[in-house]
Amino acid sequence: MSVAGGRGPEAVLDRAALLARLRETESWDVLVVGGGATGLGCAVDASSRGHRTLLLEAHDFAKGTSSRATKLIHGGVRYLAQGELPLVHEALAERSRLLANAPHLVHRLRFVVPAYRWLDIPRYGTGLAFYDLLSGMQGIGHSRVLDPASTIVALPTLKPAGLRGGIAYWDAQFDDARLAVALMRTHFDHGGLALNYLPVDGLIVDDGHVRGVLAHDAETGESFRVRARVVVNATGVWADAIRRAELPQVRPLLKPSQGVHIVVDAGFLPGRDALLVPETADGRVLFVIPWQGRVLIGTTDSPRQDLPLEPTPLAGEIDFILAAVAPYLVRPPTRADIRSVFVGLRPLIGAGDSAATRSLSREHCIEVSPGGLVTITGGKWTTYRRMAEETIDTVQSVAGLPQHACITAGLRLHGGEAGPSSDPYGAARAAVEALPGAGHPVHAGLDLTEAEVRYAARCELARGVEDVLARRHRALFLDAAAAEAAAPRVAAVLADELGRDAAWCDAEVERFRMLARQYAQPREQ
Repeated sequence: MSVAGGRGPEAVLDRAALLARLRETESWDVLVVGGGATGLGCAVDASSRGHRTLLLEAHDFAKGTSSRATKLIHGGVRYLAQGELPLVHEALAERSRLLANAPHLVHRLRFVVPAYRWLDIPRYGTGLAFYDLLSGMQGIGHSRVLDPASTIVALPTLKPAGLRGGIAYWDAQFDDARLAVALMRTHFDHGGLALNYLPVDGLIVDDGHVRGVLAHDAETGESFRVRARVVVNATGVWADAIRRAELPQVRPLLKPSQGVHIVVDAGFLPGRDALLVPETADGRVLFVIPWQGRVLIGTTDSPRQDLPLEPTPLAGEIDFILAAVAPYLVRPPTRADIRSVFVGLRPLIGAGDSAATRSLSREHCIEVSPGGLVTITGGKWTTYRRMAEETIDTVQSVAGLPQHACITAGLRLHGGEAGPSSDPYGAARAAVEALPGAGHPVHAGLDLTEAEVRYAARCELARGVEDVLARRHRALFLDAAAAEAAAPRVAAVLADELGRDAAWCDAEVERFRMLARQYAQPREQ
C-alpha cells in the first residue's frame, strides 16, 4: 500500500505520493521550514490543531543539531546554578510530559555526583534538593546522599581514593533522532505533510508580506512554488539565513556554539547510573552516560563562526573531554578507545563577539518580521513542545487562523500508544517484524535488522544509507567502524525497497564510508 499519509504503524509513506500531494495543494495554512526538533514540534502542534500544515527539510529529519544532543531530557542542573529558575522549572514540567507522551523513547535515568571534599556533599546536596523542589508534582525521584560504598556500587569504575560519598538524583534520557522520527510520523497521523530532501531556495514575498517559499526536490531537481498563509522559520543555527532572505540587512539573532561528544565501550562505566562531573576547567558540567550499550561523554561549548553541515571537533576539544573525566575513573579512556565522535551546533540567542557561549541563554526566542515571517530559535530538546505551542499560538494570530487550543501537552507520540517500552519502535514493533528480514542483522556488531531497514524506507522516509545508520538506527554514533562495515548490506536492502541500481549502491556506500571515517577519526580544525 502506497499512500501520502495515514495512521498506524503500518502506514506506508511513499515519496511519489507525497510529492503529488504537494503539487495538488494550492495553499497551506502553515508552512514550517526545518525538520529538527523545533520544526517537527511546530508541525505536530499545528496539524493537531487542525491546520493544513506542511514541513520542508533540506536534508534528513534531525540531520543537524537535533540528532547530536547529549540524549538528556532534563531541567538542567547547570542552569539552576546560573539562577535560570524559570527555565529549569519549565524544562522539568516538559520532562514529565515527555515521559508520558513518548514512553518508548524517554526513560528515567539516575545520576550520581561524586564528592571528594566534605563540603561538596552539603553543597551539591542542597542544590539538588532544590532541583527536586522545582519539580513539584512532576518529580520523578528524590535526590539522596550516598556513602562512599554506595557511590562505588552505583559507579563501579569511579576512583575510590579520597571519595567522601556522592549525591544521586533523577533526570531522563532519550534517543533524539528516534524522537524526531516519532514526531514526523505523529504529524502525518494528524493529516500533515512532511518532506525531507526538499530544500527551500527563497521566500515568496508579495507586497511586503511573506506568502510562501520557493523550493526544489534534491533528488530530481523539480522546482516548487509553495504558498502558505504563514511561514515558520525553524531552521536552528541557519535561522538567520532564512531571515536574510526576506530582509538582507537584518541583525543576527544567533551566536552558535558547538558541543562535542565521544562514545566509548560500556566497560568504562558499567551499570545503569550516569556520572556527572560537577565542574570542568571552563566552569561547566560534564556527563558520562550509559547509552545503548556504550558510554557517551560530553560535552564542550565552543563558539563557532561557520556553520558546516558536518562539524568536526575544534583543536583541543577531544583532549578537553578526556582530561575532564580522567580524574574520576580508575581507567580513563584515551583516544584509542573512542568508538565514535559526534558534534552538534547550538542555536544560542545572542549576537556579537564578546560573550562566551556558555553564558548565553538556552531560552528560546520568537520573532515576527515586518512581512509576517515567524522565526523560532534557541531552546533545547527538552522544551521543544512548549516552544512549538508558543510558536503556533503566535502563528494563529499572525495568519488570522482559527484560534484552536494546543493539545500536545497530553498527546501520545507515534509508537508510544502501548505505553512504556524499552523498544524504540514501541507499538510499531509488530509491523516491523512482519517485514522480510526480521531477525537477520545487517552486521554482527549491530542489532539493526534487514526488516528495520525496510521499515525505515517504507514508513520513516529514509532515503539513503546515512539516514538509516545515523538516525533511524544510531550505529554511526555508537560505533563508526561497525556502521561502515554494515553500509553495503544496508544499501542493498534500501535499493530493493527504493528501486535503485548497483551504481546507486556503490555511490551510497562510498559516501557513507567517508562520513563514517570522519566520525571514527575526526579531524580537529
